[in-house]
Parts: sequence; structure tokens; C-alpha cells
Amino acid sequence: MAEEKNDLMEKIVSLTKRRGFVFPGSEIYGGMANTWDYGPYGVELKNNIKQRWWKKFVQDREDMVGLDAALIMNPKVWEASGHLVNFKDPLVECEKCHNRFREDDLKEKKCPDCGGKLTSPKQFNLMFKTFFGPAEESANIAYFRPETAQGIFVNFKNILDTTRKRIPFGIAQIGKAFRNEITPGNFIFRTREFEQMEIEYFIPAPKKDKDWEKYFEDWRKEMISWMKNLGIDVKKEIHELNVPKDELAHYSKKTIDFEYRFPFGQKELYGLAYRTDFDLKSHGLDYTDEDGNKFIPHVIEPSLGVDRSVLAALCSAYKEEKTPPQPSPSKGEGAIRVVLKLPNWLAPVKIAVFPLMRNKPELVAKAKEIFNSLKLDYRCEFDDNGNVGKRYRRQDEIGTPYCITVDFDSLEKDDVTVRDRDSMKQVRVKVEELKEYFREKLEK
Repeated sequence: MAEEKNDLMEKIVSLTKRRGFVFPGSEIYGGMANTWDYGPYGVELKNNIKQRWWKKFVQDREDMVGLDAALIMNPKVWEASGHLVNFKDPLVECEKCHNRFREDDLKEKKCPDCGGKLTSPKQFNLMFKTFFGPAEESANIAYFRPETAQGIFVNFKNILDTTRKRIPFGIAQIGKAFRNEITPGNFIFRTREFEQMEIEYFIPAPKKDKDWEKYFEDWRKEMISWMKNLGIDVKKEIHELNVPKDELAHYSKKTIDFEYRFPFGQKELYGLAYRTDFDLKSHGLDYTDEDGNKFIPHVIEPSLGVDRSVLAALCSAYKEEKTPPQPSPSKGEGAIRVVLKLPNWLAPVKIAVFPLMRNKPELVAKAKEIFNSLKLDYRCEFDDNGNVGKRYRRQDEIGTPYCITVDFDSLEKDDVTVRDRDSMKQVRVKVEELKEYFREKLEK
């Protein structure tokens, strides 16, 4: 079973490179350990996730506003937030091969690479250090942010003053964060540079010990809804872990990790934390309600990784299916097809348009006309390379929900063949009806 899961992960990594989703970073120079670049289809998929998330959690809600804060902040921010002291992982080093590992990732107390003896654990701060200005002096030390949350907290008063929002309300942000991970790995799951979709939802200071739990549960349900929207089978693929008290982050009173069953194991996909009033209190910020009462709001934090969202969506969508021989124009398809059954909204390309033959100018012209019409409303792709069966397979692997083939009947009857990715069924649709046809299929 473990070999099958590793094989699945290798297939997904191979597909993402072959089809232009994710490339190894700096590849022509031998790469750079665990850095990745998103290719043409990967960036479309990634942007679809971010845009959908922003619409669902910011634009469609009256109690939310957005922010885009700087990557590098005054070091006093990290001192106040506790990151300089507390943002550490236990590091061990092999005395034989000198490779380094997170102690909490090791099942056995010996080097997983060579079996050598490990040193005692040392605390390793995960923040990326840099220098602000031309002089590399201690007075100019700064850090790339290890989370997007602090940019929200330090702008709390600015947002109150400019939006006049009343508690409860939230501030959302999508942006890069950086952590000098000891052992990054598992493709885009754990990297040193990553992107977060994060919300800090400010609630009244609890009058009773459990007053915060209602807000926490509301956001738990919202995150479940989002995962379903992403194409994840929550009942089969998600496990909710209540993080034990002795493993909670320094700011958290309660955290749920939503763990996804990746091919390499059950690992954290998203997190939901009750940060109490730790952050605003640390920065010396408070809130005055409509009656003039001052208090420090508490915070519920839904934290979602963009890169892990991409990986989970790909893992859930990846399918290998036996297919019966198909009638023309898909004649020649193999017995096994690889297909990404992504939700339609998430697919990087919505419609692919083919002329049956590339050496027939009249077919190419008709196909181009249809392509140019549909691309105004949908992300479309024109493809005339290879036989139609191969083009179907290529579009299946990038997750395109619908393919249009223009054949000789199209010239006479002004209709086309529309092929459905998931069922592989084909129907004839009048060209003049295509926009309405796809409006019903793609805009749900």
C-alpha cells in the first residue's frame, strides 16, 4: 500500500511538470532544494483558488475587509508577537553524515539517511533573516514575515479608522510568507516560500469562558464548506485533529488541524485557531464599542495554505480510468486514461477547441471563429496538434471540462461535437447555442 501511495505521488509530480503546472525552481542551474515555479496551467489553477476564496470570504460577506501588508516589517513586530523567542523547531544533526532534521518528524532516534547517531535537539528559529539597507550590521537586521497574520494585527487601528467596521468582523489577506524549514519536502507541501490565505476574525471579549466557541464553530463549518468546494471528499479525505495543549502554538488556546490524506501520509492541510486576545494585547491595541466601553478583542483565525490547496485539489482530482473504445472523433484512445476531475470553476482551461484536421483551412477557420467567440467569456485553448484522440488525452490531463471538435458536418450544419471530460459523452450543439450551453454548465 505504501508503494502504491508513493507511486501515486510520483505520477502527480510527473504530470504537473509534463503538463505545465509546476516546475522545479532554477532547473537549468541544477535546481534549488525544494523550490518550485508554477507554470502556465499551475498559475491559472492557483489564481482560480485565490480568486474564489477572496470572493467567498471577503466580497460576498458584509463583515469582512481585505488587506495586503508588506513582506518585511519592523523587527519590533516580531519581538512583540513572540516570534523571536517562540517561533522555533527542535533540530537534530547526524554525527555521521551531518544532515539535519526536525526532531518531531523522526519516528526513530537515528538518522533516516545513514542510520547514524543524532545530536541532542537544539531550538532553531524558523524566520528568514535579512538586512534592511546597504550595511549588514546587527542594527539593520530584519525578517521576512513567517506568517501574514501580524500584518493584519498591526493595521487593526488603521482599518477601524477607515472602514468603521464594528465587532464582530474580519480582515483577510492573501500573501507570501517565509519559513526557514529544517526539512522541507513532499513536493509543494512544505516549502520555505509559500502563500497563505488567512483571516483574523475579531470577536467580543468573552463574558463567559466559552462565548468564543460559537464563532469558532461557525468558521469550522465555513472551512468544511470550502474544502468541499475544492473537490475534496471531506468524509473520506479529511481528519480533524484537536491539537493537544502541550503542542499548541504560543498564541493559541485551541487549534484544529484539518488533516488531508495525502499519498505520503495524513498531514495538515489547514488550521483553525482561537488566538484569544494575545496578539492585540501584545501590540498594545484595543477597541471601543458604541457605548464607549474599551476592551481587547479576541481572535478566531482560519489559516489556509494556497500551495497545499493546489496539492490537495490535484490529489483529489487525479484519476486513472479504463475506457471502452470510443466512436469517432476520439478513435484511438487507449484503454487507460489519466484525467484530472477538477471542479469546473477550478480547471485552468474551461473549453478546448479543435479543428478535426489542421491541414484543412476551412475547418481551422471555423474552429478559430468559435474559439475567438468563447474566449471572451471563458478561459479557452485552441489545439490543432496531433490527432483528436491525443488532444482529448492532453486536455484530460490538465482537467479541461469540455472539448469542442469542428468537423466537416460543422461546415454544413453549423454545429459541433462537445465532449464532456468526466463522462466522455459527446453531443452535437449548434454553434449559436454554445454560449448558452456553457453558461448552464460552467457558471453554477
